[in-house]
Amino acid sequence: MTNRLDNALQFHQDALNARAYRQQLLSTNIANADTPNYKARDVDFSAALTGALGSRMGPLALATTAHGHQSGSTANPLEAAARYRTEQQASVDGNTVNMDVERAAFAENALHYEASITFINGLLRSMQSAVQGQ
Repeated sequence: MTNRLDNALQFHQDALNARAYRQQLLSTNIANADTPNYKARDVDFSAALTGALGSRMGPLALATTAHGHQSGSTANPLEAAARYRTEQQASVDGNTVNMDVERAAFAENALHYEASITFINGLLRSMQSAVQGQ
């Protein structure tokens, strides 16, 4: 029974992880809006989720020729899906953060995150009522 429950919720767990990582990137962009030469980053949510579901999100293994070489693995497998955002308006200091775009993306991502949590709560309630036989 728990295996079926885990399988049913795996998609939603991956989706929430991708949304949380995107929220982190967007908040980092907003925090660095005045940092010279900072390049804004974002995640294509659908590509990240597709990769997470297909187990292709793991970092590539790098060849090491000496034991002192670093492994090259990333802390978060979703970092592989992060891309630099294209510059919409040139700035003198080289910063590519557009606050209007960042705020809109942040609000949209937060809304989708809350909707996913609401959906998961409804799914868990329906499973609980099925188990209780109501």
